[in-house]
Amino acid sequence: MKRAGLLSFLSTIIVILAGLAIGLIVLMVSDIGQAFPAFWTMISFGTRTMRNVGDVLLGATPIILTGLSVTFAFKTGLFNIGAAGQFAVGGFIAIYIGVEFTFLPPAIRIICSILAAALAGGIWGAMPGLLKAYRNVHEVITSIMTNYIAMHLLSFTIRNTIFDIGRTTTLRLPADSDLPALGFQYIFREPVGTSFRSSAVNIGILIAIAIAIMVYIILDKTTFGYELKACGYNKDAAKYAGINENKNIVLSMVICGAIAGVGGALNFMNGTGLSMSAMPVLAMEGFTGIAVAFLGLTNPIGVIFSGIFVSYLFLGGARMQPFGFSLELVDIVISVIIYFCAFVLLVKNNLSKMIFRRKE
Repeated sequence: MKRAGLLSFLSTIIVILAGLAIGLIVLMVSDIGQAFPAFWTMISFGTRTMRNVGDVLLGATPIILTGLSVTFAFKTGLFNIGAAGQFAVGGFIAIYIGVEFTFLPPAIRIICSILAAALAGGIWGAMPGLLKAYRNVHEVITSIMTNYIAMHLLSFTIRNTIFDIGRTTTLRLPADSDLPALGFQYIFREPVGTSFRSSAVNIGILIAIAIAIMVYIILDKTTFGYELKACGYNKDAAKYAGINENKNIVLSMVICGAIAGVGGALNFMNGTGLSMSAMPVLAMEGFTGIAVAFLGLTNPIGVIFSGIFVSYLFLGGARMQPFGFSLELVDIVISVIIYFCAFVLLVKNNLSKMIFRRKE
């Protein structure tokens, strides 16, 4: 087990370094004079102030959860590419409760928002799960379809129904529906003149870590998790062993959707005033979660660290623009790095084969 852990660690380091190297080359091709200062700014961003560290953790919270959603599905033999739709549905429900349920005390409203987001995401995840279980329709196809259904349904709802018909094009939570900072504002801050500027990081990161630990326990330490994984590894063998494979497929997708839904809720309850737009755009956090899951080697604990790393890249990359690099080029550099991270399983398998051949 120690050797397997070391192999996983080495594989992750190799793909990260390869991605960073190719990203640097892209910058050099664009502007060799500013490439190295800009690259150093990106990779050193999170070490400069505690406020930056807090911002990284804040940005990591939703993508850790979408990464866990993809990881849970992968561990049970499924591929949840529908995390974007589940994320958006969960975020919408959380905002709706925050806006409409003002008769509830703020603490109760926050809890209800998170639970309702989990329920909404779970229902949205159940649709591809049911089609997979009872009609053998591949979950990749149906989850892509549910992504676009969610995107257009929410766009229509925001524009034409619940909120100020014909006028409102964005939804924003009231301030008392944001997650509490729990004292983080005194830790993750930086001096500005005679005062301090704090990060908006809050207990959302603790919720994400707690869910990651729960996913790990469910998958690796419980009979329920064993049954889910058994259906993923071999559906027919699981059925022969007396496991209800259809029920477990649906339950797996429901859990995936619930996790992504909570990610959507925490994304909009982060105290930054982030709003949900009526523009029909897919939530990129859902697709970023795929890279986060594979960079973390589909290990729930590994996903915590890979989510923090990817958040670090996004926030650090945004600091390259003052060096004359356009936002599009910055996106290309970050995308290249993340793209290379998706090859971590391939690198791990090749390293394993090389070590095995040397032993022979």
